[in-house]
Amino acid sequence: MVCIPSGVTGVEERAVRQAAIQAGAKEAHLIEEPLAAALGAGLDISQPSGTMVVDIGGGTTEVAVISLAGIVYCNSVRIAGDRIDEAIIQYIKRKYNLLVGERTAEMVKISIGSAYPLTNEEEMSIEIKGRDLVGGIPKTLEISSKDIREAIVEPVNAIVDSVRIALEKTPPELAADIVDKGIVLSGGGALLKNLDLLIKEVTRLPVIVADNPLTAVVEGAGRVLDEMKLLKDIAAKF
Repeated sequence: MVCIPSGVTGVEERAVRQAAIQAGAKEAHLIEEPLAAALGAGLDISQPSGTMVVDIGGGTTEVAVISLAGIVYCNSVRIAGDRIDEAIIQYIKRKYNLLVGERTAEMVKISIGSAYPLTNEEEMSIEIKGRDLVGGIPKTLEISSKDIREAIVEPVNAIVDSVRIALEKTPPELAADIVDKGIVLSGGGALLKNLDLLIKEVTRLPVIVADNPLTAVVEGAGRVLDEMKLLKDIAAKF
């Protein structure tokens, strides 16, 4: 079972299947990442009611409305965790003339990054090390969570916009279901502090972070392999 982004072309699908067969698999099945994420988060996707899943990975953010084991609408944007890391690197470079690596940027994002203002008690700072672009020598700098929030505002807003656009394009009956059930966040990006609060503020809908956001997609793929009826339902959509 291979998880694929929802926006892939038929040619890309065939290439993935071929690669899996050539790697030694007897059969190769494909599942779109938002479907796998919904299953991994414990949602029942076989019902006729609508469910919205936002899967924020490393390279892409997938916003999907799911009903009857299929994707009714999906919006895929190439802005996710990696772009947030890049935004942090560029901000520190521009504001403090300090060059830091991807690993440092990710560590800062995980430690003190937030998408929505924290309370004064929660505001944090962290020491980072990098290369001073003026003197060319290693340097230590203290950076605050407010700095990081400012650094990542553009990619975070792009993710929130993709959710808003998906809601605008969702059929009215399914939109009514989403009002009741809320939006489910999965993927590593869902762990960004207060991202759920920001999406809730913009959409005025309940937002739930999956219990296992980092592993929801792979757990969902495993569940489909275990349940052949589910596999047939999903395969019928491809």
